[in-house]
Amino acid sequence: MTRIVDLEAAAARSYLEKPECYFRSDFPPYISFEAILKETAATLGEDTYLAFQKTKPNRPVDMPGVNYELLSTKDGRFAWRPFELIHPAIYMTLVKIFCEESNWKLLQNRFKELHSGVVECTSFPMASNGDDKHDAVQVRNWWLRYEQRSLELSMDYTHLLKTDVSNCYGSLYTHSIPWALHGYKAAKATQNDKELFGNKIDFHIRNSRYGQTNGITQGSVLMDIIAELVLAYVDHLITENLTGEKNFHILRYRDDYSIFTLNDQRASEIVRVISDCLRKVGMQLGAAKTSVSTNIIEGAIKPEKLAGMQLENMDITQAKTIQKQLLRLHSFARLYPNTGSIKRLADSAFKKISTIAEPPEDLGVQVAIICDIAVISPSAFPALSGILAKLISLAPESDRQGIWGKVAEKLKRIPHNGHLEIWLQRVTRAKGVGLTFDSTEPICQIVNGNSVQLWNNDWISNQALLKALDVKKIVVSNPEELDAVPHTEELSLFREYAEFS
Repeated sequence: MTRIVDLEAAAARSYLEKPECYFRSDFPPYISFEAILKETAATLGEDTYLAFQKTKPNRPVDMPGVNYELLSTKDGRFAWRPFELIHPAIYMTLVKIFCEESNWKLLQNRFKELHSGVVECTSFPMASNGDDKHDAVQVRNWWLRYEQRSLELSMDYTHLLKTDVSNCYGSLYTHSIPWALHGYKAAKATQNDKELFGNKIDFHIRNSRYGQTNGITQGSVLMDIIAELVLAYVDHLITENLTGEKNFHILRYRDDYSIFTLNDQRASEIVRVISDCLRKVGMQLGAAKTSVSTNIIEGAIKPEKLAGMQLENMDITQAKTIQKQLLRLHSFARLYPNTGSIKRLADSAFKKISTIAEPPEDLGVQVAIICDIAVISPSAFPALSGILAKLISLAPESDRQGIWGKVAEKLKRIPHNGHLEIWLQRVTRAKGVGLTFDSTEPICQIVNGNSVQLWNNDWISNQALLKALDVKKIVVSNPEELDAVPHTEELSLFREYAEFS
């Protein structure tokens, strides 16, 4: 596996311009941003989006909604995770600036310098070699360099404190980006230099987010690299505070920290240092997810993963046992909602249920259980939608539309969950189902042929760029052409990313 930062500048630019790097999420196969990205890049040419903007007060920085926010609920109620599709013109400009030879070389050298301290970073985004999807490579890197490395360290230490950053992307102070790239003193001395690499990144991110200095967009590989840069700078600050200290080891994967020591007191002292350093870039640790263990083997593995292993081989291929097994899945979802384990178990259930040929007598009950799992763990819905599609396909044809209608009505009550509705649309508009799926989610409306916008383009003065950004291009095929029951391969991206999320 090769780190993206170790690629040559031209290769890095080509990689980051891919649609799977622009937005790391699982969409049905008829949705793609490839055409918009390519046509936007061609229209920009060697210019940046600034050459296509109107004058003050009609610049992108003066307007809300320049990026598109896709919400995904974390608990079916009040906790939401916002993903953003950064405006394609601003994204392609940022990639271009990042991958200029001199800038890319500076970035490479800076990472080498920042990664030479006491924190072992295991999370730098890896490049796919083309055989595997981007997220599949990240999963393997997480398993090998973070989870497996944690187990190895049990030979040397007796105590493990695990903690993470609360709302990492949303709280990152954008002015800390030039600090991370150029050093705090040098960045402060040149904070008005518009040509400074770090200042350019800060400027363009704020332009896409209504001038905000708190937060960067979450969803693209480029923003993952920026987050890694700032966290590496925090690692450097931690090193300065712990120079000469011994008998500890710190592992970091993205915003997750694992502190290995020989006693609780030492772990507490170190986590205090980490917390102090994070505050300097606008971040803070999440107390709710902080845990201490004196058994490193047990503590290194997520509790939901250990619990999920016990359900891994559940037999749900016999109709008479499906309800019981789905209730076990429901119980697990209530204990560990929206975890990678529930996604993996739901996918395993989908693969097994997809082989059933006869309708179960309690089909309606099974559909109800699956719907409630979706309410508890909406992010597992791609796999759950496959289960629903299979079960409802076994119902009498005259009953199918009515069942789907009830499913849609129940799931639409979940607030602010565009991601789930995109997948609900995939199964309700599939071949032989043919429901008209009503949704306020803009991507669903675009699939339905309605004229809506994703990004606020009111700042653009150039008609060619506006044409390149036509959102109709994201629909690359007809959902009615897809089989009512998804093939297991269709959910491969979801499956590869499940354990890691």
